[in-house]
Amino acid sequence: MVNIGDKAPDLLGINQNGEEVHLSDYKGRKVALYFYPKDMTAGCTAQACNLRDHYTTLREAGYEIIGVSVDDVKSHQKFIEKHSLPFTLIADTDKKLVEQFGVWGEKSMCGRKYMGTFRTTFILNEEGIVERIITPKQVKTKIHAEQILEKPTIN
Repeated sequence: MVNIGDKAPDLLGINQNGEEVHLSDYKGRKVALYFYPKDMTAGCTAQACNLRDHYTTLREAGYEIIGVSVDDVKSHQKFIEKHSLPFTLIADTDKKLVEQFGVWGEKSMCGRKYMGTFRTTFILNEEGIVERIITPKQVKTKIHAEQILEKPTIN
């Protein structure tokens, strides 16, 4: 599991174009690495479209956006095309990244238990260190860009 203060792994996986994505490709920029359950579902579409709609603002604030799900490259291509998503999506079909970040586990819906991705966003600084984690209970899909841009309060 990846925690605040940890360095994220360099190899993130394969993107929608079948190319390897390395965190080092984004050195000097902050990264919002967001894990989501499934392409084309209501909550995931709302989240992706919110990030799309605020993409320019996020970039101006120094953020790169990278989405991760266990869907395959073809599914990501359709999702990007249908919703005009301007950012990279990682196809974590072998579940290596979701397990490494600790966001894969047992979920339940309508009494049925199944394995899936917990919607979680890791905010990485310019050196790839985890600065903040927006947990599944905290993520609000329709205002997620605002959550990424929020300055955390220190108690």
